[in-house]
Amino acid sequence: MRISVFGLGYVGCVSAACLAGLGHEVIGVDVNQVKVDLVNDGKAPVVEERIGELISEVVESGALRATGDVREAIKDSEVSLICVGTPSEANGSLCTTYLERVTEEIGAAVAERGGRQTVVFRSTMLPGTCLNLLVPILEKYAGGTAGVDFGVAVNPEFLREGTSVRDFFDPPKTVIGELDPESGDVVASLYEGLPGEVFRVPIPTAEAIKYADNAFHGLKIGFANELGAVCHALGVDSHQVIDVFLADRKLNISPAYLRPGFAFGGSCLPKDLRSLVYAAQRADVSVPILAHVLPSNAEHLRRAVELVERTGKRRVGLFGLSFKPGTDDLRESPLVELAERLFGKGYDLRIYDPNVNLSRLLGANREYIETRLPHLAQLLADSVDEVVGHAEVCLVGTRDPAVLAALPQGGDGPQIVDLVHLPDAEARRAEPGYMGLAW
Repeated sequence: MRISVFGLGYVGCVSAACLAGLGHEVIGVDVNQVKVDLVNDGKAPVVEERIGELISEVVESGALRATGDVREAIKDSEVSLICVGTPSEANGSLCTTYLERVTEEIGAAVAERGGRQTVVFRSTMLPGTCLNLLVPILEKYAGGTAGVDFGVAVNPEFLREGTSVRDFFDPPKTVIGELDPESGDVVASLYEGLPGEVFRVPIPTAEAIKYADNAFHGLKIGFANELGAVCHALGVDSHQVIDVFLADRKLNISPAYLRPGFAFGGSCLPKDLRSLVYAAQRADVSVPILAHVLPSNAEHLRRAVELVERTGKRRVGLFGLSFKPGTDDLRESPLVELAERLFGKGYDLRIYDPNVNLSRLLGANREYIETRLPHLAQLLADSVDEVVGHAEVCLVGTRDPAVLAALPQGGDGPQIVDLVHLPDAEARRAEPGYMGLAW
């Protein structure tokens, strides 16, 4: 295909050279004439493993050239990849100045040339930026309708500086946020033959995925460093600890615990986090990530209370009470905490959990519930139907089959506040009486 790549920094330079290496005809575009001249001389404007040899090769073969002329680039291409920078403003917000400017220039050049152009945003930008800011600019300057007169897509990159050429040819995944299927087809064809799974998703999803990746990478590094500092202070070999930690592919390095849902609880996680943070404090080790895990958890529970308050209803049914399905363990259960807060705020509450029977609770479990929710006996219901019949709002904290079968469909009956991402959550999102906690 004939491709123009706007911005010859790390991402643009690598994308242009690698696409040319795949056999496409590529024009690099940059306002910096030094970068343009370097590329045309077969030299890389960035320092990166393998990029110098690759640019020399594809420039010599005629597959890659560079220009500072936007009109020339649009005239000689059918797909435009935008790889300009999106730095932080002083207040931490995203700077979209360069994105807006290049979008205006591309739109004007498309209007002048005519014909369908597919504009692909590869720059990192927050969800909503493309559809709410950039598409209107394109439509204004190109004089047409996105998805009809020209294509639009978001194609985030997952290139690590230092190994970006290798990452391009062996990607962990390819993400295509498509405004319309034709736009998605064009982007998919750019990477034909490369390994890795291809995800074709709505544009805002594609924008968010890049942030999910980078936030998690930062979190992992921060977690490892904080844990290392605590281990060091306690005289423990942190690398030995992490080696064993990483060997667990069932819970640690896996999809486990990474689905948005309700707050965590139980007899282990809260207690052990508190102990670890306390040990760090005693050793004069600052652990801001670990110290804020429990406050973050409490904030998520607060969101659930807020959703109930937003309904304006007073009769509430809560499904689920134990901290984990299939057990009657109520110790530090976030659902017990939720029930306690709602009861304390004067809500008329009924609770159903098939695994919780007050007469069978023993020892620490019984002592905990008598301390935290002494009125439990009068709140517990014997059946799902009793709770559904009572409630104006159903808080769903379990995926128990009997509960799922009894929940109203189609927006009829009580409002539903979903804490567990119900199996039919996507279908229910269109219903007026449904609210998801974090989806």
